[in-house]
This record gives sequence, structure tokens and C-alpha cells, in this order.
Amino acid sequence: MANSANPAITMYSTTWCPFCIQLRADLDRAGVEYTEVDVDRDPEAGELVKSLNGGNRVVPTLVFADGSSLTNPSVDEVQAQLAS
Repeated sequence: MANSANPAITMYSTTWCPFCIQLRADLDRAGVEYTEVDVDRDPEAGELVKSLNGGNRVVPTLVFADGSSLTNPSVDEVQAQLAS
């Protein structure tokens, strides 16, 4: 669920990205809590995403509480990362 009090995940996304829209729906359906940051509205977030993806602003990029990240993951990959 987006914008929870203490999420374990920050999802960097855009409003227009079909992969972001799908992952958002999948995470919501699975009950996975996350905070969402729109890289179109937050240039610093866009730079962070680029630093995690070899200079490319690829979304969705998820950053976990432990500092690890996944780019364009499936909901199963997200849940596996949270379980590890």
C-alpha cells in the first residue's frame, strides 16, 4: 500500500510507466507496503535511480530498507527479497 508509515520499500516510478502501473497494482494486491517517489517530480530521486542502473533512469526501481535494490522486478521477486 503506497505511503505507509514505515515501509520496507521505496518504489521510484512515474505516473505514465506501464511497468510501474502493473507493479503498483501487484504490490497493492499482495498487501506489500511501500512508499512511492515520482522521479518526474523529484530530480534527486531520478539521479538516485540513474546511479543504481548504470546511468539509466529505469523505473520501477525499488530500494529496500537494507539498501539493496531491484529494477523492474516481479511481485514474486519483491516478496523473495523481503523474505531474505
